[in-house]
Amino acid sequence: MKLNEIQDLIKFVSKSGVSEVELETKDVKIVIKTPAGKSKEQVVLQTVAAPVAQPVIQAAAPVVQQQAAPAVETKAPAANNNSGADESKYVTIKSPMIGTFYRSSSPDKPPFVNVGDEIGAGKTVCIIEAMKLFNEIESDVKGKIVKVLVNDATPVEYDQPLFLVDPS
Repeated sequence: MKLNEIQDLIKFVSKSGVSEVELETKDVKIVIKTPAGKSKEQVVLQTVAAPVAQPVIQAAAPVVQQQAAPAVETKAPAANNNSGADESKYVTIKSPMIGTFYRSSSPDKPPFVNVGDEIGAGKTVCIIEAMKLFNEIESDVKGKIVKVLVNDATPVEYDQPLFLVDPS
C-alpha cells in the first residue's frame, strides 16, 4: 500500500466520524483509532509475514481489495415504520463497508434493482465506492425488493441497511 493511499484512508476515516478502522492486506495491517474528543488519529502499521485466512466480512473493517457479500439480517429495524406494514418479515441487505452508495454502474445506466424486482442469491444489487474502488454488492437472499432505503450517490456506513427484501 502506497503512502498516499494510507493518507487518503486517514482523511476518509477522520471525515466519516468512526472511532476505529482496521484494514489488512497480505503485506500490511493498518489500524486507525480516533480517540473520542480529540482530532488527531493514531495510526498503527504492521507488516504481516504470512497471510492469515479470514472471513470476507470483518466488523468495522472496510474491504477495499475484494468484493464482499453483504451482511443479511433476518429482522428489519422497527424504526421508520411509516408504511404501517409489518416489516419484521423482510430481510435487510446491509452495507458491508463504508463508502458511497450507487444504484447503477454509471449515471446513464439503469439501476441494478428497483422496487418489485425479483432477485436471487449472487445478484448484484448496488455498488459501493470506497477509496476510488467500486465494489459490487451481491444479494445473499432470494426474494423481491420491497424498499430501497438509501438514496443514490449518498454516503453509507458499515452495517447500514440498504434494501428490504421479501423472501417469500
